[in-house]
Amino acid sequence: MSLRRSKGFTLVELMITLIVFSVLAAIAYPSFQNSIRNNRLSTTNNEVLGLLSLARSEGIRNNTGGGVCGSTDGTACDGSWTDGMMAWADSNGDGEFGTGDTVLRFGQGNPQLQVGSPDPDVIAFDPRGRRRAAGDQSITLTPTECKTGESTRTLTVTLSGQVRSTNGTCT
Repeated sequence: MSLRRSKGFTLVELMITLIVFSVLAAIAYPSFQNSIRNNRLSTTNNEVLGLLSLARSEGIRNNTGGGVCGSTDGTACDGSWTDGMMAWADSNGDGEFGTGDTVLRFGQGNPQLQVGSPDPDVIAFDPRGRRRAAGDQSITLTPTECKTGESTRTLTVTLSGQVRSTNGTCT
């Protein structure tokens, strides 16, 4: 009688392993979704900060100003901040995007986030890097399906042109 060792798994061992894996995956999935939402929010927050900084620094460098606005395709300001944002250099210094102004960068929107547009709809900087609008301008970043307790962000551009980012939650 020879003693041979079996090579492989029995059906019972395989089923137990699959059950343990399924339970662990079910526990980890909600936490993983929350991490994805937070990463999406942080990425868009950083992209908006980058566009604002680029427009402001370009405006100071060229001594004419610059701005950021909502744009669907990166060729015109159409107020659609959720679909995308565009930074531009203001060649004539009027605070509005028009002919002759240079598009510096366009960022495509994320369909999983709602971007609340500031009032007025364009964030423009003067040649000294200060914001042209009289009051603070805020951009809100909210998940499309905002459930109670989920993270949101609000970016506020102060009169001096500095950007402040604050965390919030959905209500």
